Amino acid sequence: MMSKSFFRFQWVWLLLALSGPILAQPPRGPLVVSPQVNPDKTVTFRYLAPSAGEVKLSAQFEKAPVAMTRDAQGIWSVTVGPVKPDIYPYSFQVDGVTVMDPANVAFFPNERFKASLVDVPGDTPLIHAMRDVPHGAVHYEYYPSIEGTTGSLVVYTPPGYDQFPSRKYPVFYLISGTTDTEETFFKVGKTNLILDNLIAEGRARHMIIVMPYGNMAARVAEQKGGSKPADPTVRDGADAVKRAKDFETDLVTNVIPYIEKSYRTVPGRENRAIGGFSRGGGQTLRTAFGNLDKFAWVCSYSSYLSPQEMDRSFPQIGGNPDQTNRQLKLLWVSVGSDDFLYKGTVEFMDYLKDKKVQFKSRITDGGHTWMNVKKYVAETAPLLFQP
Repeated sequence: MMSKSFFRFQWVWLLLALSGPILAQPPRGPLVVSPQVNPDKTVTFRYLAPSAGEVKLSAQFEKAPVAMTRDAQGIWSVTVGPVKPDIYPYSFQVDGVTVMDPANVAFFPNERFKASLVDVPGDTPLIHAMRDVPHGAVHYEYYPSIEGTTGSLVVYTPPGYDQFPSRKYPVFYLISGTTDTEETFFKVGKTNLILDNLIAEGRARHMIIVMPYGNMAARVAEQKGGSKPADPTVRDGADAVKRAKDFETDLVTNVIPYIEKSYRTVPGRENRAIGGFSRGGGQTLRTAFGNLDKFAWVCSYSSYLSPQEMDRSFPQIGGNPDQTNRQLKLLWVSVGSDDFLYKGTVEFMDYLKDKKVQFKSRITDGGHTWMNVKKYVAETAPLLFQP
């Protein structure tokens, strides 16, 4: 008489036999290669949509959406450029609906929109390019955060961190912009590769970089079962200032202690830097100016505080410039000439000049983009933690 185990074996075999062909089925439709970066720096984009009536390419290197054409297989395509080497977000508009590129695994982490990324390499490798140099590591961390929630961090440790267990490192806290996530400086800003390359060239010190999530209100709502709140409409309004204060509280009382317990860090304000882009830059300035006992290096990318907020909330910065200048090893302010925050940032620079607060500034071409952010990170990282 056949055993029960034999029947179980036969039944499992039958299920595998039936499911095998199903699992092995290729994706429907023809293979789509997109994006395709050509030797002359033109880029070909393709999107499979046989039933669509219109498809356009929307890319940050184009001033307006570009119409695509459909072939007999239903693949829409367009070749644009040549494109200046860099990393750019792009998407498709399919009958008026914005979608990511399903043929591309590289995407832009963001709360409000989803875009794909295309990397146009330079003839000489750019500072964010993957090079044959020693590489650091990227870690995902969770920590106890405000209001009983669990916070998330992306942490970069430099080359040699695991090989030299007695060595300790300064820390750069780096904060993304409005609607960005803790992954954006990593996946879009390529901060890990920038630091790998700068360290290999001897231009930057070995350091740990901590990339926190900046939207405390959204996290609390998500973990408490609420709806994600809208972004503040006034940059220095009461709601924006409160949210920045919540971020400051979380960073100072939760994130820093967690990092200094979990990683080999050098303690003290002279071994901590803070920087950020857009909303993250505002959070940087508010957190740093309110905690100069904890940060000596401050980098503001495409952001500012108004003179009114400076006088109201941080009168000691301009009121005692000699002390401020002694405390700050670096105050960096940068913005693009086409950035929608250009006017406010220049006004902030003028305020600092008028108050005789020392700072370094950089005005670049371009707008409120991650192409500019990568430049700012590459220019400021070599300045940090220098004697």
